[in-house]
Amino acid sequence: MTPASPLVPARHSAGAAAGIVRPARRPPGWQAPGPRPAGDCGDPALLPAPGEDLCHLAGDFRIFQRLGGHRWSLDDLVTAQLAVEPGCATPGAPPTSFLDLGCGIGSILMLLAWRLEESTGTGIEIQPESVALARRSLRWNGLEERVGVVEGDLACASELVADRRFELVTGSPPYFPEGRALASPDEQRRRCRIETRGGIESYCLAAASVLALRGRFVACLPGGPGGRIESAARAAGLVLRATRPVVPRAGKAPLFWVHVLVWPEEEARAGAGADSVDGAAGGVELPPLVVRDEAGRWTEEFCALRISMGLPV
Repeated sequence: MTPASPLVPARHSAGAAAGIVRPARRPPGWQAPGPRPAGDCGDPALLPAPGEDLCHLAGDFRIFQRLGGHRWSLDDLVTAQLAVEPGCATPGAPPTSFLDLGCGIGSILMLLAWRLEESTGTGIEIQPESVALARRSLRWNGLEERVGVVEGDLACASELVADRRFELVTGSPPYFPEGRALASPDEQRRRCRIETRGGIESYCLAAASVLALRGRFVACLPGGPGGRIESAARAAGLVLRATRPVVPRAGKAPLFWVHVLVWPEEEARAGAGADSVDGAAGGVELPPLVVRDEAGRWTEEFCALRISMGLPV
């Protein structure tokens, strides 16, 4: 990753921005690594509108979010990092192409773009409001030449990307079936949390329609092996290659799991069967990622994850 110099924001007339530009919270002397974003370049459309803020994401990359809407979070960060971390999901050379299903405001999409500077990426998202936010963030970060967002239903993923195949596919599906969790009155937040158009089953089918033979599908879920992930993978013709629980604090139960799915041919080629935790239905169980220790401090491993994704510690 290339070092980036401090970003100097373009000047605008007073009162041009009615939203919030979040200040950086960084240790003294810390400089952001990674690619340098373009910034707003004097374009008022690339300033936060009323009810929006412009927040730091990775390195000097930023993301537009609604103040009362869906916002990027820990599951996005961990899913993106594990998807590209050698020994977790990525075998050998980094993927040259990636696709994020149900990309929302583009957080996983842009985290991957920050880490995979030589790769091209695509996001699929059905909510027009989220699509618009993601596209503005791509422009602010100077990514529109190699990363794009297609508006549409992921059930039509193959058609939306013109039958292209991707080496890396990611997804952060809604976590709860309708009626099984409290639904937000905000439509954007509700559809990111509640399965209004399907859950992991729909994501696995969509991933299978666009996944390259040697590719990986990486998704996060609130349930571990033995739950919906295995039946969803089976229905899509995929197999569970690896899974990793993410624990918010030492001594607590996992908050969610990150799963890596592949084609059966890739599983056989990699010879993963000998490492499977419970045979054909299993996959390699990676050690838990513990975010905070018992005292509430970030663990060394989580600090290393943040550093690898351009975040200060």
